[in-house]
Amino acid sequence: MTLKLYAHPFSSYCQKVLTALYENGTPFAYRMLGEERTDAELEALWPIKRFPVLVDDDRTIMEAIVIIEHLGLYHPGPVRLIPQDPKEALDVRLMDRFFDNYVMTPMQKIVFDCIRQEKDRDPCGVAEARAMLDRAYGWLDKTLAGREWAAGASFSAADCAAAPSLFYADWVHPVGEAYPRVRDYRQKLLARPSFARAVDEARPYRHFFPPGAPDRD
Repeated sequence: MTLKLYAHPFSSYCQKVLTALYENGTPFAYRMLGEERTDAELEALWPIKRFPVLVDDDRTIMEAIVIIEHLGLYHPGPVRLIPQDPKEALDVRLMDRFFDNYVMTPMQKIVFDCIRQEKDRDPCGVAEARAMLDRAYGWLDKTLAGREWAAGASFSAADCAAAPSLFYADWVHPVGEAYPRVRDYRQKLLARPSFARAVDEARPYRHFFPPGAPDRD
């Protein structure tokens, strides 16, 4: 049975999984969300209605990192995104959590605040999100010293998480010159063919970005 991915190309978490799929050339059927039929299919599979969601035969897999781990177990490709060595795997999972919790989450806080009506906006929450991003950039810049990729010498699931996190975070809270390693790493991710493909597929939707997409990348 063909893998089916319920996703939208402009979603950061969907890009995380798409990067993993493209990295290994894994075939799948793309169930594009935003249409009544596919949205209804998603709700029937996962009433929480968060995406991406992967369907593999009789299994329904939710959460981006779990989908990536599932692919590694049941549909492995030439690029091992979760290392076989358990200690190295811990490093990858730590960096994955770092990008989701301390880059992706505050980035989304800023984005979602732009959608709210003026009276419902949360300037204090946005300020906290920006402060978190600055702390995250600072920690990451030190951590990347001597590393080829986020968790070491090899491209991994941590980089699949980093790519959309830093891509969108820099749009809403630019990575300053004080963080040269982070800036260089972001550009390296954009040049990776798997993520570059995900970015290109999302270009038609940039006008929907609530704060306004910059004319770059």
